[in-house]
Formats: sequence, structure tokens, C-alpha cells
Amino acid sequence: MSINVVCPNCLKVNRIPKKDSYKKANCGSCKNSMLNVEPIDGDEDKLNTFIANSDIPVIVDFWAPWCGPCMQMAPVFKEVSRDMSLQASFIKINSDDNNNLGAKYSIRSIPTLIIFKNGKEVDRLSGALNSSRLKNWINQYR
Repeated sequence: MSINVVCPNCLKVNRIPKKDSYKKANCGSCKNSMLNVEPIDGDEDKLNTFIANSDIPVIVDFWAPWCGPCMQMAPVFKEVSRDMSLQASFIKINSDDNNNLGAKYSIRSIPTLIIFKNGKEVDRLSGALNSSRLKNWINQYR
């Protein structure tokens, strides 16, 4: 069985074998590794590309630089992004810079995390989480 994943480097769609874990995975287009990547700094175009083309869950963190809980959540989101490479895609949306997305997704407080699967929102949480809670939440949708 294969899955479609979006390369976090060049945003091209790659079809890869579905596995529980990956030791190596390079993009067929840009040849960069798709493992151990940082969360993607997102905007509307990037977010739409991931939501429309990913067979794996897309985890979106709506945050702002002035938000204390968002700053606490940032290293956790980064750690889980590295640990769960190709099990989920991780995108950070600065709600100050992308207020249109905040309105589109009815973001009322930050940080707000949304999981998209098969092109649709499947769950959301508001507030900072520790890494084990975040992983457990994501694993429900893998």
C-alpha cells in the first residue's frame, strides 16, 4: 500500500510505501530528506497544498508571537514533528500574519491545534499540550 505525502521542502506530492516508521525517505523531485523536518512555516497556499494532497494527518498550530502559551508549545510541536516524520505533517500558522485563515477556521483562542485528514477537519484542541498528549491525540487519526 502507498500513501501520498507532500515534501516539506519543495511542496511536491510524493507517493511512498506506507510504513510504521521510516529510516530514509527522499523527495523524488528535490531529492531532499523528508525525515526529521521542522514544522513548516505556513500560509494559505501551503496549508491548502497539504490539506488537499496528504494521505497522512496534517497538524496545524495556529499561534502568535505575543502569546505565552504559544511560545511554551513551540518546542513541543517541533519535537513531535521530528519524532513523527511521515506519520503526520506539521504546519505553523502565525495568526497575526494570516488573519484570513484565523477567520476561515474560526480560531477564537491560541494556541489552537487542528487535525486535517482526507481533506477535512477531524478534530481541534485549544491550549498548550505536552509531547505525550500531543502524540496520543495525533495517533488517534493515523
